[in-house]
Amino acid sequence: MNTDEIRSVLRGVIDPELGVNIVDLGLVYDIAVDDNAVDVAMTMTTPSCPLGEYLTEAVERAISLSFPRTEVKVELVWQPAWHPGMITDDGRKALGMA
Repeated sequence: MNTDEIRSVLRGVIDPELGVNIVDLGLVYDIAVDDNAVDVAMTMTTPSCPLGEYLTEAVERAISLSFPRTEVKVELVWQPAWHPGMITDDGRKALGMA
């Protein structure tokens, strides 16, 4: 298991409000893989986003289903603050911004 594999799994976690995966929305800031542990640092579009708990649980579930017996830690971070420039080209296309 490596960071590219985890990022691929996280592309399956869809923001239900926008219908785009959290990687292409630019919400995933960092992924660290160490033996049987994965740490994910991610953010929301705003600190008051009501989907924080839902998305962090979805990330934990997606990784755990793909890599059983893996310890998963998800940390919500607010720095740097998310902005639309963090959306990938694929995310922009999905949102009709490209």
